[in-house]
Amino acid sequence: MNKQFKAIAVLSALLTSVSVGADDMSYDSIKERIKPVGSVNLAGADAQAAGGARSPEDIFNSSCTACHTAGVLGAPKPNNASDWKPRLEQGMDVVLEHAIKGFNAMPPKGTCMACSDDEIKAVIEFMIKDL
Repeated sequence: MNKQFKAIAVLSALLTSVSVGADDMSYDSIKERIKPVGSVNLAGADAQAAGGARSPEDIFNSSCTACHTAGVLGAPKPNNASDWKPRLEQGMDVVLEHAIKGFNAMPPKGTCMACSDDEIKAVIEFMIKDL
C-alpha cells in the first residue's frame, strides 16, 4: 500500500506541475519574461535619429578634441602642418584608412562608432582645412 501511495503522490505532483507550466507558456507570460529590461543610448544617435546632420566641427568637438587638441600620444593637432605633413604625404586614402580602422594609439573611428566613413573623412578635412 505504501508503494501505491507514493505512486499516486508522484503522479499528482507531475500533473500539478504540468498544469502550472502550461499557464506559464501563454503568449502574454512569455512576452513578459523576455521583455527588455533597459535600452542603449549611443552618443550622437539623437542627432541622427532626429534627422539632424552633424557638422565635422560638432563631431570633432564631441569625439576628437580630447586627443587631437593636445596631441595626446602623437595625435596630429588641427591645422598643425608639422603634425600632418608626414601623414598627408602617404595620401588621403591611407590617412582615412588609419582613421577608420585605427592605427597606433588611435582607436577605430576615434571612438565615434556612430560616424560614417564620410563623416570621418569630413573631420579629417576639417582638421587640415587651414594648412
